[in-house]
Amino acid sequence: MSQKLTLFLFLIFLANQNHVLTQLDDLYFQGFNHVRNNMSLNGAAEIEKNGLLSLTNNSKSILGHAFYSHQIKFKNSTSGKAFSFSTAFVFAVVPKYPNLGGHGLAFTLSTSNELPGAFPRKYLGLLNTTVAAYFLLNSEKEELDLTSGNPIQAWVDYDSVKNQLEVRLSPSSTKPIYPILSIDIDLSSILNDSMYVGFSSSTGMLTSTHYVLGWSFSVNGEAKSFSMSSLPSLPETKDLLVLVVCVSVGSTFVIILGIAVSFYLVRKIKDADMIEGWELQVGPRRFSYQELREATRGFREKELLGFGGFGKVYKGTLPNCGTPIAVKRFCHESKQGLREFSTEIASIGRLRHKNLVRLLGWSRLRGELLLVYDFMPNGSLDKYIFEEPKTILKWEQRFKIVKDVASGLLYLHEEWEQTVIHRDIKAGNVLLDSELNGRLGDFGLAKLYERGSNPITTKVVGTLGYLAPELTKTGKPTTSSDVFAFGALLLEVICGRRPIEPKALPEELILVDWVWDKWKSGAILDVVDPRLNGEFDETEAVLLLKLGLMCSNYVPRARPLMRKIVRYLEGEVALPELVAAPDVYDGENADANTDSGDECKDHMYFYPQST
Repeated sequence: MSQKLTLFLFLIFLANQNHVLTQLDDLYFQGFNHVRNNMSLNGAAEIEKNGLLSLTNNSKSILGHAFYSHQIKFKNSTSGKAFSFSTAFVFAVVPKYPNLGGHGLAFTLSTSNELPGAFPRKYLGLLNTTVAAYFLLNSEKEELDLTSGNPIQAWVDYDSVKNQLEVRLSPSSTKPIYPILSIDIDLSSILNDSMYVGFSSSTGMLTSTHYVLGWSFSVNGEAKSFSMSSLPSLPETKDLLVLVVCVSVGSTFVIILGIAVSFYLVRKIKDADMIEGWELQVGPRRFSYQELREATRGFREKELLGFGGFGKVYKGTLPNCGTPIAVKRFCHESKQGLREFSTEIASIGRLRHKNLVRLLGWSRLRGELLLVYDFMPNGSLDKYIFEEPKTILKWEQRFKIVKDVASGLLYLHEEWEQTVIHRDIKAGNVLLDSELNGRLGDFGLAKLYERGSNPITTKVVGTLGYLAPELTKTGKPTTSSDVFAFGALLLEVICGRRPIEPKALPEELILVDWVWDKWKSGAILDVVDPRLNGEFDETEAVLLLKLGLMCSNYVPRARPLMRKIVRYLEGEVALPELVAAPDVYDGENADANTDSGDECKDHMYFYPQST
């Protein structure tokens, strides 16, 4: 005799949907032919000609659901007390290979008759053994093989007076006196007022056909048992013993019978919007998940704007006010977690500047995070300066966008209460509003640290071509590493090229090196985007190119601070006449670009004697 006693757990899947209710409290189905119209089937579930309810077939990795089409009332609407209920059903698990089957069958209570988001294989399985046990009237225990292919009758009874849930199994019509599972539990706080009842099943790499031959259900009464002889017959199975030997007799696959009623409390705890410390720092409003789902039309692919560092970005329209929004939906497969997401919320949630993309709000559901931003109708800057854009930005527009980004970056570095390191400045993260004003966005890589403190060493993150050389050695992001990326942005806006252009000639492969070579040869204006057709301000072009080279210096201390860059762009301070090569630095004359906040001395960059 096996000493193992299988425990049966109860699972309720909730979808927070409203459906038409029924006052029908008793069901009794000897086969399902006459109740086809009263059953809601999906997945692989079907009702066969002889009345058998088949939840799965011999296919791999499938699932099947079968629910009574109407909801049944489970609670007293006045007192909120759960009713007693009882169910009995006869099932059979017929494996394709003897003793090797699918992942199981579950009796289910749910507010939805579709179980959205359910998965096949182990996700519908509840037990990890193929042997259960039942008790005879003389209290002797007999083994019960769940994968025998023979009909087995199950009873599930809930007593609302005793607050007790019991499960019984038997291969006959006689209800055992002793349950295989008995739990003291009050379902009043777990069950909804009205719910669907039915079955769910799945298979994995090894398959089984899961049948329900008969089913009865009663509220405030005892479900009727079945005479096995009055039920539809199971189809004949072939002897596959030879195949079993091939698969290996020694391996026993887990087939599960999970009877259950999934506790709302479990799902409620899982879905609960628990307030964490970082959420207290967030200023923007919190949206409901349903509100954002409606705004994006169920996150349809047609509303997809693109992919960010954490997930997908969708266009949406708030249902009540019609405000256009952009929703960043951080998927579960993302490499970053809620801790990293909280960095973005806690920082950008309190940032307010005309040249930063504004965070309007956020939402959270079961660990999934959604951020809601102002919608930028003209998209990102890279779509206007690379490849073959539909619209060519004029010089005045480019110069204005560069100044906008510089202003926003200065705010992050020095004008807010904390120093914010963006860490991923590039054309793709510069968004354009309806008037083509530049706004710095995507703070998914933002790194905060108190002004004056040392930055924490982290893994190197960012985009190739914009990463400052020192990051690969120290891993410490600073305002100076942001300036390096800003220099790359300057050059690509003027030249209409990416920092690294694989399709270019060898001498033009690295943008900053190509610009420097042209600067040395006195042909610096040759690098200006030819799509401008010569329509640009030469003085402004030289200013931006020189400033781009200064920001691209390999030595952090040689790069100007953002406040000095803004003054250069506004014409308040003249640029030095000489510019050092990117890999040359005069420590005595250059700006001390540190994060101490001290004013910098005027600096001089010079031509190297050799390259």
